[in-house]
Amino acid sequence: MVPIGTDSASISDFVALIEKKIRESSLKSTLHSAGTTIEGPWDEVMGLIGEIHEYGHEKGYVRVHTDIRVGTRTDKHQTAQDKIDVVLKKISQ
Repeated sequence: MVPIGTDSASISDFVALIEKKIRESSLKSTLHSAGTTIEGPWDEVMGLIGEIHEYGHEKGYVRVHTDIRVGTRTDKHQTAQDKIDVVLKKISQ
């Protein structure tokens, strides 16, 4: 999620604003250098994404661009950290 048409190339103020709003939710989230991973039930995650997108407008950003990458799995429960742990284990072998 990025603001478009601001006076600065930096978006850290916007990211901090949005990240605070995400952390107010009960959903698990992880901030990283290229975005934020949000985990939880489909409707709750999509609802939060809609809320934080609109929140950007409420805070005065005229244009907000949101990119979403979605991954679901039905054969087993696996968190984002579980996926990382599997790769780290394979690297160490």
